[in-house]
Amino acid sequence: MAILCPSVLPRPSPRRCSSISSDVPKGFVAVYVGEGGKRKRFVIPVSFLNSPSFQVLLRLAEEEFGFNHPMGRLTIPCKEEMFISVTSSLCRS
Repeated sequence: MAILCPSVLPRPSPRRCSSISSDVPKGFVAVYVGEGGKRKRFVIPVSFLNSPSFQVLLRLAEEEFGFNHPMGRLTIPCKEEMFISVTSSLCRS
């Protein structure tokens, strides 16, 4: 099992739209990870978005959903284990 930095812990999905941004600290972004209908919400530092390894995950999202996702949120269509592996390596570097 990968060791996660505290900023990449899964967060419970918000129940109301008004709380979506209130639990995401400044400098972080919420992403939804998973394949099919089951997705888990993570809050990650925005600095991860510039990483070449994370950009591979973003390209997967672009190929799957394009730039107009119907839910209006960033969803990464990969296995949770792959996402944890990528983000854990970013935490260590």
